[in-house]
Amino acid sequence: MNLRRPLALICILLAIGSLFSTTPLLTKDESCPKSLDKEYMFDACTSVLVGKNASIDGSTMTTHTCDCGICDWTWRHVPAADYKPEEMLKIYHISQYITKPPEKGLKWDTYTENYSGVEIPQVAHTYAYHHGMFGYMNEHQLAIGESTIGCRRKMRNPTPSATFDITTLTLVAMERCKTAREAIKLMGTLGEKYGYGFYDHGEMLAVADPDEVWIFEIMPVGPLWTQKSGKPGAVWCAQRVPDDNVSVCPNESRIGEIDLNNHDYFMASPNVISYAIENGYYDPKSGEPFNWKKAYSPAEGSAASTGGSRARLWRFFDLVAPSRNFSPETPNMDFPFSVKPDKKLSIQDVINITRDKYQGTPFDTGAGLIGGPFSNPNYRPRPLKVDDETFNTPRSIGVNAVEYTTITQCRGWLPDPIGGIVWIAFGAQDTSCYMPFYAGVTELPASFAVGDHWVLNRDSARWAFDYVDFHTLVAYSYAIKDVQESQEKWEASAINRTPLIDKIATELYQKDSSKAVQFLTDYCKNNANQVVEAWWNLGDNLLVKYNHLHIYDTKTRKSLNLSYPEWWMKEIVKYHKFKPQKKAEKTP
Repeated sequence: MNLRRPLALICILLAIGSLFSTTPLLTKDESCPKSLDKEYMFDACTSVLVGKNASIDGSTMTTHTCDCGICDWTWRHVPAADYKPEEMLKIYHISQYITKPPEKGLKWDTYTENYSGVEIPQVAHTYAYHHGMFGYMNEHQLAIGESTIGCRRKMRNPTPSATFDITTLTLVAMERCKTAREAIKLMGTLGEKYGYGFYDHGEMLAVADPDEVWIFEIMPVGPLWTQKSGKPGAVWCAQRVPDDNVSVCPNESRIGEIDLNNHDYFMASPNVISYAIENGYYDPKSGEPFNWKKAYSPAEGSAASTGGSRARLWRFFDLVAPSRNFSPETPNMDFPFSVKPDKKLSIQDVINITRDKYQGTPFDTGAGLIGGPFSNPNYRPRPLKVDDETFNTPRSIGVNAVEYTTITQCRGWLPDPIGGIVWIAFGAQDTSCYMPFYAGVTELPASFAVGDHWVLNRDSARWAFDYVDFHTLVAYSYAIKDVQESQEKWEASAINRTPLIDKIATELYQKDSSKAVQFLTDYCKNNANQVVEAWWNLGDNLLVKYNHLHIYDTKTRKSLNLSYPEWWMKEIVKYHKFKPQKKAEKTP
């Protein structure tokens, strides 16, 4: 059965319908993943960017919280390869969100079933890289993070004329590029020539190498575009984060006014301004300077006005530059592109940011009734719907509907196989553990390549972390302390061990690069396997310890009741209208 023909017809019909939409601005739904399940429409990805002079050790860093809740979480390593001059590269449509039952073949086992019909010339040599939903790190320390940002509805192009989606662009960039600038130019050029969109609309990529970090934003140019038109099949813009600055993308376009004469900090497609003029998104006669995000992805609201559903931008700047006193009332469109942090950030600081849930702010997702008696920040119904009324609730940087989180480090003072690290944490950030994988690693653990949400699989690394997360949810304020002890043992020790691993690998590299690569591969796999085993054991221990909402002390073999907060018990009495017991009369 040919599935491509009906799929193409559906895409064309959807595209034609979008032409007649009168929605002028980006809505909240449009900036989120295009999940088929509306429950996950508000779960999207956050990306943090750190310049080399804004980090403690001089590394550039990017993050990606792969927020979805129903997506494929598996990881693979793609080795380097050589090709003959006449060989071609087939381009496939790869959805961020589609997942398949394991018995039918996981996403990366079956993606070749969705061939775009387009081939491009293959290069003589492709580089090795690690990928999950996107390409994250290659052997030359090229690193990428992602965040969906949306675009005007009329710009979307879900038709087959859009050859490239965002996933495919990152994979090709990983294979062919050594630097952030090379990757941006390649991805932009491919989008222009072959068309961009299909599964995706407005997307942001945090693109980094050991020297620079860039925000790259790309959008389709409408469903009527064809390659025969001679016009670019995408519109894109990129802005460099100053070396001593940090930035963030929480599913919102971040590039504002641009200076195309400043080649050190800006790159763009040739239609970057003309396309906006042609479609009425920008009027040069207005006297206003061209503003990328206002033209292509305008969005209203602030942290305060949205009840915290769009508070991630404010929260990031509040965390890294508290001296600036950014107000939650500040419209998100008015925040700066980047900021110099009050203090330089360490890898642990960035990890803490990915776990943030607005602790100590009015948007704290674990405070009060919404967090329950044990201050669980992950109940988070979003949004609340009561009596046909909808209420916004806070959307934090760290959410439990996350497939995995990545933190990339690019370190220019080390050889590429040693300098690049992608830290991977499966599942909810607060109950997971970050594990390092160097750029030179040639193999990932087998447990990283299997499993899905609907089938418990003890051979899957991800399920070990979900197992812990589930048992933490029951008595969160107690159980999270047990989790943090394990994170200190496995995660913090890996961070502290990094300089020693770097040293050993560098000494081996100077003698025999292959031995250094094998050492790093063995180290990373062994560490990850031990962490996964430790998390299975941790899950078992949490089940026993907090069984029946008691505390079972395995050493003393005693059982204690969990202590409930008084405010919560008062709410129970009030809601259920419980009557107090009559006090016994004293015997004379």
